[in-house]
Amino acid sequence: MQKIDKERIEKAVKEILIALNDNPNREGLVETPKRVAKMYAEIFEGMLYTNDEIAKMFDKCFEETTTDEMVLLKDIPTFSYCEHHLALMYNMKVSVGYIPNGKVIGLSKVVRVVDMVCKRLQLQERIGHDIKDVLSKILNTNDIAVFIEGEHGCVSTRGIKKPGVKTNTLLVDGAFKKDNNLKSEFLLMVKGR
Repeated sequence: MQKIDKERIEKAVKEILIALNDNPNREGLVETPKRVAKMYAEIFEGMLYTNDEIAKMFDKCFEETTTDEMVLLKDIPTFSYCEHHLALMYNMKVSVGYIPNGKVIGLSKVVRVVDMVCKRLQLQERIGHDIKDVLSKILNTNDIAVFIEGEHGCVSTRGIKKPGVKTNTLLVDGAFKKDNNLKSEFLLMVKGR
């Protein structure tokens, strides 16, 4: 099994502190490389797994042949890190809708899929695709929609420095892509906060 190399991260963080003209041996920074390595191992856990492996991890479904109405989990709070700047993507809310194809997934498993997919260096656009990919493997359907709203540290704290700017992404597939009424119903349910 793969693992995150915390020792290597510690060495790299120490070098970054030196490059920032600070002393990694001063009192406030002595344990910083170790703390950062421990944090990275936690927040980037999803990098250890493929979408197929995540699907196997959270494949807990219940047979439900009578339900063909949309199931929606709305405003799942999460965060991720932008692969371009290693900046935090924060205040993220993910909403996932799907039409069951003979089975439904345990609701907490959808939340766990979202969290694990976000525990990677990511692009917000890719997060929706990864969530859809994992869920379609579990649910055996492409009738999935994913709406994500988030703020990005690379917009709010550097460069343009505009806090409060929100990025919205929408991924629709299967019935959500073919049926504009279903897509509209999903968006109305998501945005009708």
